[in-house]
Amino acid sequence: MKKNTLLLLSFFSVLVSACCATKTNDVSTTDSKTAFYDNTWELEYISGPRIAFDGLYPEKKPYIMFKEAGSQFSGNTSCNGYSGKYTKKENNIQFGNSMKTMAFCEGGGEETFLKMLGKVNRFAFDSEGKLLLLADDIPMMRFKKIAKPN
Repeated sequence: MKKNTLLLLSFFSVLVSACCATKTNDVSTTDSKTAFYDNTWELEYISGPRIAFDGLYPEKKPYIMFKEAGSQFSGNTSCNGYSGKYTKKENNIQFGNSMKTMAFCEGGGEETFLKMLGKVNRFAFDSEGKLLLLADDIPMMRFKKIAKPN
């Protein structure tokens, strides 16, 4: 029992260290602005759920896109399409209420994604150019660039 507990604590320690060690870049550069608006961002990490990431999103990963005109965001929760408006100033961001389609979704992936999006108040880019959505300074979600979905 003690051996399993020690192994589990070691695993979580490494996981927390990896999450906290993510280096972010200033978002005020032109490249960051272009990257923010001109890409589709696919979720590859989400904080909080006790279910493994691949268990939440076994077939399709959520994604998000941002339009500068009209301050609109849209994407897919892995099950339903969604869209809404956001406010952004420097690296602060606030998501307004979103509308979504109403297909039945199994599992808790959609609810987890939308709930976490509501907690976000900042964003940044890490050293690999991945988009981080943060609650204060804590990475809540990490997205990678993908080709635009069909």
